[in-house]
Amino acid sequence: MGEATGEGVAARRERLMEELRIYGGHYAELSRRFAAWLGLHSTDATAVLEIAAAEERGTPLSPARLSERVSLSTGATTALLNRLEAAGHITRTREHSDRRVVTLRGGAHIQERADEFFGPLARRLDAAMSHYPPEFLERFESFVADLNSTMDAHLTEPDTTPRRP
Repeated sequence: MGEATGEGVAARRERLMEELRIYGGHYAELSRRFAAWLGLHSTDATAVLEIAAAEERGTPLSPARLSERVSLSTGATTALLNRLEAAGHITRTREHSDRRVVTLRGGAHIQERADEFFGPLARRLDAAMSHYPPEFLERFESFVADLNSTMDAHLTEPDTTPRRP
């Protein structure tokens, strides 16, 4: 389709990637503002959001999975979790039959705070998305999932990073 109109896939990819980079910048700025609003370091706020989002999806995180999600060492993640737990932002529970497995849960207030902060944006996004038919949004969701799978595969392959000269 793009080739038939004289537009190459590479040109479209570049435009889409630029839009996604802009979106990523906006997401990073929102995360920074959320952290400041909570009075937390940005990494701590990112961890709180990851824990709350996973819990909301019904797939709560373990400390090891959180460590992967926020790109911290296990030691740094332990220090981060100690800070968040001491502040009441998260709890560590042992819900699994294997009592060694730790599950991370958001503190009682954290979902309320996240809803308070992100609620106005969620309503704006819902309004913007309401202009598109559900089929289009499903295809877009699938497209973004494909992009994420492709990037995940690239990042997990050994030797995908060029060597420095």
